[in-house]
Amino acid sequence: MADETSPGAAISPDLLEILRCPEAVHYTDKGDDPGRLELVHGCWLVCADSGYKYPIRDGIPVMLIEVGKKYKDVPVADLPVPPPDED
Repeated sequence: MADETSPGAAISPDLLEILRCPEAVHYTDKGDDPGRLELVHGCWLVCADSGYKYPIRDGIPVMLIEVGKKYKDVPVADLPVPPPDED
């Protein structure tokens, strides 16, 4: 589902490589590098470890735990594109 090549991709691959889910980085049972994120729909960062989903608005990832948690139960296919302006 990664979509780094879409015309609306709002995040560089280098940044994606270093960003981690602020919730999942604390997980001790997820290996040596928990919280990795996948770019989905060109405007969402999804963490497989926590299930949290973070919107990218105006090129800025909104990496707040309360925002990621809000979208946890939303299936990836149902994430709004573009993400809503506010949470």
